[in-house]
Amino acid sequence: GGNDLLVGFGGDDDLQGGQGDDNKTVAASAPASGGSASTGAAEQQAAELDKLLADSGSSRASVISAVADVKACGNLAQAATDLRDAAKQRTDLVTRLTALKVDQLPNHAALTAALTKAWQASAAADNHYAAWADQVAGSKKKSCKKGSARTTSETQAGNRASGTASAQKSQAATLWNEIAKTYGLTQRQPTQL
Repeated sequence: GGNDLLVGFGGDDDLQGGQGDDNKTVAASAPASGGSASTGAAEQQAAELDKLLADSGSSRASVISAVADVKACGNLAQAATDLRDAAKQRTDLVTRLTALKVDQLPNHAALTAALTKAWQASAAADNHYAAWADQVAGSKKKSCKKGSARTTSETQAGNRASGTASAQKSQAATLWNEIAKTYGLTQRQPTQL
């Protein structure tokens, strides 16, 4: 029916905020309907993003053991170093993600936003936990009771950032797994991002 079309256009206008942008939108989406060419581009973009995601989980183990060390008041200098390295790696992932073209992928804007927020929050958490390690190292007598480190404002800030990262990773994993299914790439758990 003709009505469906009208409804569709009405919706588009709202999204684009008036007539001015319409031409651009049409021009931008025209190649996408060309079929195989865009599938190839999307597949390539998905493969590139897959490589980036393969790197993203690599510092997880060192972060977990570093935080465990801080909690146990042990190995503090090394823990702080490992955490700061992990934070650098996450920031680097955001930079690399920015450089990737993912515009052919479904929900690419939402996926990019979720990954960016997740990695920025992870980096923030790692830096807070590193600062906590420094605090504990700086006053071991005060900070360590019966072999476990006292929680400080840095710990709490780290936990909050870590919570944000987890929520964003869940969102990113859901979006990524749809793409992975389409192109036969690796599906991932939120904790692997």
